[in-house]
Amino acid sequence: MSATPTLIIAEAGVNHNGSLDRALALVDAAAAAGADIVKFQTFRAEAEISRYAEKADYQKQTTEAAESQLDMVKQLELGLEAHRIIAARCSNRGIRFLSTPFDEPSIDLLVNEMDVPIIKVSSGDIASGPLLLKIARTGRPVILSTGMCTLGDIEAALGVLAFGYLEPTALPSRNGFEAAYLSAAGRGVLGDLVTLLHCTTEYPAPIAEVNLRAMATLRLAFGLPVGYSDHTEGIAIPVAAVALGASVIEKHFTLDRNLPGPDHKASLEPAELAALVTAIRQVEQALGNGIKIPSASELKNKPIARKSLVASRSIRAGEVFSEENLTSKRPGNGVSPMDYWAYLGKAATRDYGDDETL
Repeated sequence: MSATPTLIIAEAGVNHNGSLDRALALVDAAAAAGADIVKFQTFRAEAEISRYAEKADYQKQTTEAAESQLDMVKQLELGLEAHRIIAARCSNRGIRFLSTPFDEPSIDLLVNEMDVPIIKVSSGDIASGPLLLKIARTGRPVILSTGMCTLGDIEAALGVLAFGYLEPTALPSRNGFEAAYLSAAGRGVLGDLVTLLHCTTEYPAPIAEVNLRAMATLRLAFGLPVGYSDHTEGIAIPVAAVALGASVIEKHFTLDRNLPGPDHKASLEPAELAALVTAIRQVEQALGNGIKIPSASELKNKPIARKSLVASRSIRAGEVFSEENLTSKRPGNGVSPMDYWAYLGKAATRDYGDDETL
């Protein structure tokens, strides 16, 4: 396994449908699957969503079409006491608790009340300057999803984060953000505290629009750790992302894809989540260290699979080795066939029987 295993975030999100019991069952399922973190979403619907906001098409298909986005999301809120109970369950099950804040009061709840060690920022908030600034000024590491983004969008967000980390009280401005991003101190603090997640913000995401190679672009453009937040169906794409170097994988999961709610249809069920974790850990082991040498298990097969120089007919001592009396066959415990041309024209120092290895 690699020195730094992939961080696997099981995204429970709002798949609890507002039920604390279901949220606790999601914790249990994520822990049983072997995920490192189980992540929820923390919000006050009226602080995040206007009453005029429409639902996305995929949300209209999986919830009441006439219901507003605000009304849909209000049913999915979890209060402070529920957060505490969920976090306690995580501790008991040996899995880390994480939640994405969607508004400033939720940042206060997660940082001041829950003392979360990392803050995950959703793709939808990558342009939410005040939210990003408040997050950075907590001093916490950030995992930043980049769905729907250009490189310019990401650079602007990183500028706000760099400014917030470096300037806890200074008046924010676009010029200040740019200066912070371009400074050596800003690049240093971003390198220490920020991970970018490539993402395609559609549920489920079309395979042809995933563009996993964009992870390499992000890594090259920003010099930061890069992972992948997956919204495709199945587990093949996040496993491929690990093979391409993803340091973090985030994947939605649910107890039952047939439950009502906006995200269930694009989520894994518990057995699939466990299969994803297993596949990622296998890929990590398979990646190895990149040094091309025979593995320990290969060495015993080397003399069996390779060939040696062999007498293709009886050869008498003093007879010259030639194309007519010399060939190569298994096993590979004699003279290497790479020395074939060196032996041609030389005299045999002893007798060789037909098929005898040199």
